[in-house]
Amino acid sequence: MSGQEEENAAELKIGDEFLKAKCLMNCEVSLILDRKYEQLQQMSDDPSNQVSQVFEKSLQYVKRFSRYTNPDAVRQVREYPFDH
Repeated sequence: MSGQEEENAAELKIGDEFLKAKCLMNCEVSLILDRKYEQLQQMSDDPSNQVSQVFEKSLQYVKRFSRYTNPDAVRQVREYPFDH
């Protein structure tokens, strides 16, 4: 062993790169998944590129709970300086 503590998400032992990471909002995830969905639809001729049920349900979830749908609005919300 290298002397460093092993990462274990179940015990909330995560790597240093996660300490300053920001969570994505549902509206941001929705934009990402929408773009990926469009890519998968364009390659739909290939049966290995079919959209999984998990992907579809995830997309439905984030769309349902997304407050913002316009990419510019999403960017403005992310940049808004919230007081901590």
